[in-house]
Amino acid sequence: MQTDWIIEHLQRCLLRDGQTTLGQQLYRLLREAIRSQQLKGGTALPASRTLAQALQLGRNTVLAAYDQLLAEGYLHSKQGAGTFVSPLFAQQSAHLPPTMPHAGLSQRGQQLTAQCRLPTGLTGAFAPGLPELQQFPHHTWQRLQQVRSKQAPAHWWHYQQQGGLPELRQAVCDYLQLSRSVRCQPEQILIVQGAQQALELAARLLSDAGDCAWMEDPGYIGAQAALQAAGLQLIPVPVDEQGLNPAAAPVGSTPRLIYITPSHQYPSGVVMSLQRRLELLQLAETCNSWIIEDDYDSEFRYDTQPIASLQGLASSERVIYVGTFSKVMFPALRLGYLVIPPTLTDSFRAAYARFYREGSYAQQAALADFIEQGHFARHIRRMRELYRIRQQLLRHTLEHALGSAVPLSAGQAGMHLVARLPAHVDDQQLSSLAAREQLWLRPLSGHYLQQPEQNGLVLGYAGVEETLIRQSALRLAQLLEPML
Repeated sequence: MQTDWIIEHLQRCLLRDGQTTLGQQLYRLLREAIRSQQLKGGTALPASRTLAQALQLGRNTVLAAYDQLLAEGYLHSKQGAGTFVSPLFAQQSAHLPPTMPHAGLSQRGQQLTAQCRLPTGLTGAFAPGLPELQQFPHHTWQRLQQVRSKQAPAHWWHYQQQGGLPELRQAVCDYLQLSRSVRCQPEQILIVQGAQQALELAARLLSDAGDCAWMEDPGYIGAQAALQAAGLQLIPVPVDEQGLNPAAAPVGSTPRLIYITPSHQYPSGVVMSLQRRLELLQLAETCNSWIIEDDYDSEFRYDTQPIASLQGLASSERVIYVGTFSKVMFPALRLGYLVIPPTLTDSFRAAYARFYREGSYAQQAALADFIEQGHFARHIRRMRELYRIRQQLLRHTLEHALGSAVPLSAGQAGMHLVARLPAHVDDQQLSSLAAREQLWLRPLSGHYLQQPEQNGLVLGYAGVEETLIRQSALRLAQLLEPML
């Protein structure tokens, strides 16, 4: 391998997301390149100073990675000549049996890992799904947690099987009735560790392997993964300006589950029309189907009041309502909830106790206090105004720089915008190019289950400070202009 190729490979693969130190990443990337014989025995590595400058790392970071590989025998050094891949390791690896892709994984495991095609855990511009964290009332939250931890009765530290602290279930019930027009009682609330777990539980209890599940296309990748893990056959149903369109579903694909984000479809941002909602409810009743309503970022509308839930329209009990606190508060708060029809509450609670374990009741009590004392509603109001400003700034900056060449999604809501690209612009390639500039662009094409109908970018703005929004949007425009 040539020195330039090694440097380019490392520049492309190093992630500056804070999840793993850059030194650890450098060590692992070089080790795997040697083990896979991308770097063959005798190949000269770049000088530590050269590599440090090219990767914008401290020289000590590079030296530490080299030293570890030297100690493990992957590299050897020659006085005055440099550092080289060990010929001994290359000879040994040449006699190893060839590594098969996905070795050891089941067919289901291969399908699930194949979905891991989009980066996760990224922060900064324009990582989607991240709320503003600096302006969260951390001191208030910490105080409530400390109080509840000190007052916690002894049984809170044992395994729990109630489906959530009763205080929190009451607080969630009151909030949903008032703000989302959800028809529920506290007994119907099941507290879980995030919306993803809620989807997994609902899919496991309401369907059998091989059943059909209608999915919005494009749609939420996390839901696609959860339902596929349950063994469901995912049926992509196109999304138009009114939301998921049942008339466009494949003939004969009677769904057992229908997953929708009607209040603010992810990622397109459209709101499902009342007529379409009523059609779906009727279809679920006729086909004995279950609707899973994921109320994704429904709190954040900037021109009108939040749209009422589909669950509140249902005359029958065919809707499972799913929500989470991580998008409103902070992602590390792994607390979400389901609203379950009365006939299923005992079954869901028993299954949850069997499959999973409930989280901390002290934390749940702190969240109940956070809601009941008005902190939650105040935080939503503040973030609603802040996100409105940030959306307008991102929209104005990109429209001023690119004009109508890159249309942006309409609507005054949510935590992201979708930029729609001309057909000849590869959004996957653009996202990889932008990552070198520390711009985290999620390609729209990756959200389709079938052949993508539209290339584009999902641009999160909620957790990005205004100055960075402007700077990053202008840099994105510079990257895009030569491609248009």
